[in-house]
Amino acid sequence: MKGSDIKVYLVKNGLKQSYVAEKAGISESIFCMMLNDKRRIEVNEYMRICDAIGVPLDQFKTDTQDKTK
Repeated sequence: MKGSDIKVYLVKNGLKQSYVAEKAGISESIFCMMLNDKRRIEVNEYMRICDAIGVPLDQFKTDTQDKTK
């Protein structure tokens, strides 16, 4: 999962970063760093973000498997 993917989702759906940060219980400055891929998103934070915006946990899953196998 990349924070920038979450950021794109927020913009497309008209959600304010400050609203999501507050609802997820994450400081706005830390949340901003996550969305700009400057800080890793911990699993518990990711779960709270998904809950705050009402999406399933696999919404921002990135396919890291090698498809040549």
